[in-house]
Amino acid sequence: MDLSVRIDVLDRIYKIYDAFTNTLELACKKHCSVCCTRNVTMTMLEGYKIADYLIENGKSELFKKIKDESYKKRFLPKITTNKIADLCIQGKDIPDEEIDSSWGKCPLLINDECPIYTARPFNCRCMVSKTNCVDNAEMDEFVLTVNNVFLQYIEHIDQQGFSGNFTDVLLFMESENNRKNYSMELLKNSGKGLIKNLPMTILLIPPEHKNQIKPIINSLQTIKVQRQPK
Repeated sequence: MDLSVRIDVLDRIYKIYDAFTNTLELACKKHCSVCCTRNVTMTMLEGYKIADYLIENGKSELFKKIKDESYKKRFLPKITTNKIADLCIQGKDIPDEEIDSSWGKCPLLINDECPIYTARPFNCRCMVSKTNCVDNAEMDEFVLTVNNVFLQYIEHIDQQGFSGNFTDVLLFMESENNRKNYSMELLKNSGKGLIKNLPMTILLIPPEHKNQIKPIINSLQTIKVQRQPK
């Protein structure tokens, strides 16, 4: 699938998720950045989109901001969401992963605002809470299920790519050569700390949420890939 097509599909996935969150009563608002930690993960497809946004909007200096804080501890995922789904179905154990919000805030935050808000990855978009996060973030169980489904779909459309911490993916995508190789599906070096994406083989949906989530699944399945003319 051509890169421009995959980015278009990603944008449509984001729009479907936005439509879903617009039906929720949320406490999230401007300058609410408690959930904006160093532990966000994303796919290379999302990283490419963000890198492109930074370059096109004259914000390339933010790469340096990320690099300057790259020595700090952050969440380094061992497996992807689709791998977790596969392990669950096989009844196998999921490896323990170390993550702690006290490791610090997102390196991009400026006065508690996100300078890439319109291009932010899904893991930022899906951090939605019914209550003020300063007090105690609260996310409905169904929302968690929906989030996992969207993460699986996003990984699926980028199955030839890799995933990792926000910092590691963006520093990899800072390189023009890496972006070119990724766009041409010629990546030979995955980058430090990055893990291979996998296709979606089964959706992680608890039985109690199967009926409720059907309209969302139907919306995702209506996304049509526009074939490029030969």
